[in-house]
Amino acid sequence: MSGELLIGIDVGTYSSKGVLVTQAGEILRQHVVPHGISLPTPGHVEQDAETVWWADVLAILRELLSGPYTGADVAGVALSAIGPTLLPLDGEGRPLRPGILYGVDTRAQAQIDALNAEIGEDAIFAHSGMALTSQAIGPKIRWLREQEPEVWARAHTLTTASSYLTFRLTGRHVMDHHTAAHSMPLYDPRTRTWTEEFAAPVLGDRGLDVLPDLAWSDELAGHVTAEAAVLTGLREGTPVAVGTVDALSEAVSVGAVQPGDLMVMYGSTTFFILVQDAPTPDPRVWTVGGAFAGQHNLAAGMSTTGSLTRWFADEFAREQPDTGAAYDALFAAAAALPPGADGLLMLPYFSGERTPINDPRARGVVAGLTLTHTRAHLFRAVLEGVGFGIRHNIGAFRDLGADVRRVVAVGGGAKGRTWLQIVSDIGGETQELPEVTVGASYGDAFLAGLAAGVLRREDLSRWVRPAQPVRPNPALKAEYDRLYGLYRDLYTQTRTTVHALGDG
Repeated sequence: MSGELLIGIDVGTYSSKGVLVTQAGEILRQHVVPHGISLPTPGHVEQDAETVWWADVLAILRELLSGPYTGADVAGVALSAIGPTLLPLDGEGRPLRPGILYGVDTRAQAQIDALNAEIGEDAIFAHSGMALTSQAIGPKIRWLREQEPEVWARAHTLTTASSYLTFRLTGRHVMDHHTAAHSMPLYDPRTRTWTEEFAAPVLGDRGLDVLPDLAWSDELAGHVTAEAAVLTGLREGTPVAVGTVDALSEAVSVGAVQPGDLMVMYGSTTFFILVQDAPTPDPRVWTVGGAFAGQHNLAAGMSTTGSLTRWFADEFAREQPDTGAAYDALFAAAAALPPGADGLLMLPYFSGERTPINDPRARGVVAGLTLTHTRAHLFRAVLEGVGFGIRHNIGAFRDLGADVRRVVAVGGGAKGRTWLQIVSDIGGETQELPEVTVGASYGDAFLAGLAAGVLRREDLSRWVRPAQPVRPNPALKAEYDRLYGLYRDLYTQTRTTVHALGDG
């Protein structure tokens, strides 16, 4: 099998996963490395590029390329990671500080306000196809320039997590178009290039040469260098794909690549990617490039979903021997309760919220508590709160005229039927669940095959096999419609209060 296998590695918020796959999509080996995040101050969410991202990649490669397999068996590699993130590098490609994470990091609100005032909200939207939010990298670059001038003075390259890992393998700084679109207002989605038009308010007197090259996710970034070969066990000269953010690779992993396909990724956050043949810009959501040349994506993301269930298990199910046992007990208890958790309603905005409300100052709210409620009721309210948020996002897509034809579920939260059924019941959506739901690393392996020239896009149909769909229960529609209205009202009625609490 010399030079025939494919490796995909994804670095996520709380863990990294890698797979070794045949060209037919058969998984030969997989490995997971858990890690954490750093919360140095409220609103700041970071990870270390060396001790987390790169260390995880090395650990995964050591595991995959052991036993019967070696680097000589690998035809191509692709990596994805959390994004968009911001990582400044010095002239030798060394990280100057921990990576600043995606929209869950809300530090740059003052810079968002300043850019909106200096450039104009309408001008930014007309240029970028979306409004500035905590997901945007441009304001975080300005934050770095203003708040850490010593780091800024030494910064030679401004990159993102997946691009940094690709650089470590190939020596080339390159970013995919999907991620670059979030570097607003530095990226022009019409020309698919970096642009000087609004660069000065972000970069100051620095030029666009601090930004990586641009390419599509499935294109060839380069080849494994001699230095990387020694560190990783990969063969020098092995093709490496450009790669992308985890959510886009996740969409590829489940075959959500045709116009009208909507991927809902149940991870630490919930991410949405709708494939389009033409963009439909709206300030509530994100208009970005797709995985392949010429494609468009309408994207959205919630801030705390899987991370909220993990927090709940860690804090309120400590008697369980491990996290898996805690989840099993919590989901079983929640499944036995009726819709609405006997009068409880939760806003899942525990780290602010991204789309469609785009409110970094939002907070979690639990309404309706009585002395009769139990831990199980609260956990059911968590699951339903996320379900209402998912309905809110899909509804926003449809409100702006986007064509949602098929919903495909993927991610760790999609492994159990209870949460999927709740979401389908709340939103009235049938969700397809592919037979293989390994996640973004599986999509990365496919991208690796495309970049190496050993696969074609049509081969994805052999990799993705559908399983039993999750269909909504029509008998619950009226009750969940009522509760969804209350959910929407709860945010507007508590917004001023939770903003004041956060400000205090």
